[in-house]
Amino acid sequence: MPRIKKLFNFRESELKKKALELLVERGVTMDDLIELVLFLQKDYYPHISREMCLHNIERVLDKREIQNAIITGIQLDMLAEQKKLMSPLQQIIETDEGLYGIDEVLALSIVNVYGSIGFTNYGYIDKTKPGILEKLNDKESDETHTFLDDIVGAIAAAASSRLAHSQGK
Repeated sequence: MPRIKKLFNFRESELKKKALELLVERGVTMDDLIELVLFLQKDYYPHISREMCLHNIERVLDKREIQNAIITGIQLDMLAEQKKLMSPLQQIIETDEGLYGIDEVLALSIVNVYGSIGFTNYGYIDKTKPGILEKLNDKESDETHTFLDDIVGAIAAAASSRLAHSQGK
């Protein structure tokens, strides 16, 4: 039994490592995520610190469901860039078609981990697109971020929700 547990833990840490590597490769830093959490929470917690934000982001990223969503979404974006998806999915993801919605469904699987406040945080940040989200939504870019922009917004919304839950207000 200990050997099985050890193998499972190894795979879990490799999954997180890959998810974090993909975020960085696609241009998303911890500072970007911190800025988004600050954006969402500064009006509610005037004494919020970057360290508090980082702590909550790291706890969100520890969850395997989130790691799976990151890897899945980024892989689909990358396949669309390489034109390796079947039609019409290729065109839908390539153009980030407004009525597609699966990118948002994947993001909602992330915020769902932290309850209803996660949904409202996500909706707000998805609409306003501050910081890195504006850059990821640049339609002139050669990169496809149909899933990544929603995933990043969802990570920030989930971390903000976790922070709000921990403050007990």
